[in-house]
Amino acid sequence: MKKHLLPPEGNWYKANLHCHTTVSDGNFSPERMKEEYKKRGYSIVAYTDHQLMVDHSYLADADFLPLIGWEYEVCENKPWGEHPLACHICFIALDNTNPRQHVMNGSRYLEKARAYAPYFCFDPEHVDMVYDYSTKSMTEVMQKGREAGFFVTYNHPAWSLETRDQYTNYHGMHAMEICNYGCYSSGYEDYNAYIYDDMLRAGERIYCTATDDNHNGGAGDDAFHDSFGGFTMIRAESLDYRTVTRALENGDFYASMGPEIYELYLEDDAVHIKCSPARTIALHGGVRVSWAKHAKDGELLTEATFPLYGLNLRYFRLSVTDAEGKRANTNAYFTDTL
Repeated sequence: MKKHLLPPEGNWYKANLHCHTTVSDGNFSPERMKEEYKKRGYSIVAYTDHQLMVDHSYLADADFLPLIGWEYEVCENKPWGEHPLACHICFIALDNTNPRQHVMNGSRYLEKARAYAPYFCFDPEHVDMVYDYSTKSMTEVMQKGREAGFFVTYNHPAWSLETRDQYTNYHGMHAMEICNYGCYSSGYEDYNAYIYDDMLRAGERIYCTATDDNHNGGAGDDAFHDSFGGFTMIRAESLDYRTVTRALENGDFYASMGPEIYELYLEDDAVHIKCSPARTIALHGGVRVSWAKHAKDGELLTEATFPLYGLNLRYFRLSVTDAEGKRANTNAYFTDTL
């Protein structure tokens, strides 16, 4: 019997779930962000400016959905020159009817963002709630976010300089960034497949996303160097806000830097994947078990099958690598729930 791991029906929507605009430290206005991403086939952008949640629903149209969110950040109490550790978390509102920012530390950008005051999702007179940098505090922020109705993601651990002692002790996120393209394109090792496995092996049952985290600095073509390189493909029936965020909650998506995944299903004690042309398709089990199918010279793969019988895996996930070395990653699937 065939069991689909990604929904067989619905539409695929290309999404950037992490970006910064002129509301905080980005160089594109929210309007231009929409324009540039729509040009390149994106249907969804989560507006996640630093510390401030602003509702850009006025940008919605039949082919474009702005998600409401913000990025919360806390640094270790050290001077910047000493390279303090940091934790950055994105919160995306699951419901767009009167969302409210559950924790605020927005004084740095508040004046700059005044032009968007009619769309603020917080009380500007609200006293800032500043947390210290600790795994306990960051877990509390994540868990409060879930309780307040947000999709919670943990961002760019390599840029943040965090180690296993930090990120495996955060609890409450829905997902982590397996790729943060803005950091990756700047030279940081923020393709984080190993860290994703670290967190899964430590007991977290979380998804993975690929994002741009774009700020669009520079001029001319340089303005795009941190954009359009990490995206999340969401399978949903329509571009309705709650339909899309429910797909996020359900894990009906995959993360990519380029390759596409068309089908993913279980049948006859094996996992089957169909995808765009690939150099390598691999199954990862979080233990000393891994399988890979490699294309012969001059050829490319578009599907693969991996037997699961007898492997005793707690979870598995798949990756697809194309001829340019760009990767797509599925979420992890836990065998005790399948």
